[in-house]
Amino acid sequence: MKQLFLIAFAFCLFATSNAQVTVNGVSVPSKLKTATSELTLNGAGVRKKAFFKVYVLGLYLPAKNNNAAEILKSDKDIAVRLQITSSVVNSENMSEAIIDGFKKSMNGNLTPLKAKIDNFISIFSKEKIKEGDVFILDYNAASGVKSYKNGKLLATTTGDDFKDALFGIWLGANPVDAALKTSLVGK
Repeated sequence: MKQLFLIAFAFCLFATSNAQVTVNGVSVPSKLKTATSELTLNGAGVRKKAFFKVYVLGLYLPAKNNNAAEILKSDKDIAVRLQITSSVVNSENMSEAIIDGFKKSMNGNLTPLKAKIDNFISIFSKEKIKEGDVFILDYNAASGVKSYKNGKLLATTTGDDFKDALFGIWLGANPVDAALKTSLVGK
């Protein structure tokens, strides 16, 4: 009987460790396969703007880490999965929100990365954004940040400076949403 209990307990641990997390009605996968690795969900949360819950964001890393500064400094693979959860989100206001995020991340000085940011922002205007769309922003040191919408590669942006600024939107010292940052790093 004791062995049966231990087997059942071990099975429950395995099942819950591979389970998805549900945030604001969105199932956030516990693993994310990228072109170069399989990453683990570090944390997930909701981005709120005014009264709206505009997207659910999941942060994926090679191994769990609750230190945002350490995550940003690392050259290891990192990805976010961003799922639009509000019909008020469109290409224009999403682009504006991301630019505002870069401004916070870069202390207002976008000049050094202007061309890269403009190229990245274009992914939000290439196709109409609608509720349920999923964006994957996947960084690998060898290839830079690959930006996908609903599984389709839309852009690649190189440079650690761009990676730091992009992920700094959510993990930096001045994030766009402090509560979201806390959810992403599991604090």
